[in-house]
Amino acid sequence: MSDKIFELTDLMRILRAGAGAEQDVDHGGEILDATFDDLGYDSIALLETAGRINREYGVTMDDDALAGCTTLRRIIDRVNAG
Repeated sequence: MSDKIFELTDLMRILRAGAGAEQDVDHGGEILDATFDDLGYDSIALLETAGRINREYGVTMDDDALAGCTTLRRIIDRVNAG
């Protein structure tokens, strides 16, 4: 686990890169409690995001951990918990 706190901007950068979305897409408003579906990302994007988080932050999220990460806030909390 990195000593750096994992924030929404980090998650969105990783998510957009993994999904191949443009970096300047504005999802508007408060999105911490939005689900991947709400933002238009599918389960493949979630798996790619988990892999990138593992490589960059050293946090492994298995299927059970991913199943519990239904919102962006939960993913951020999971990564920061290590």
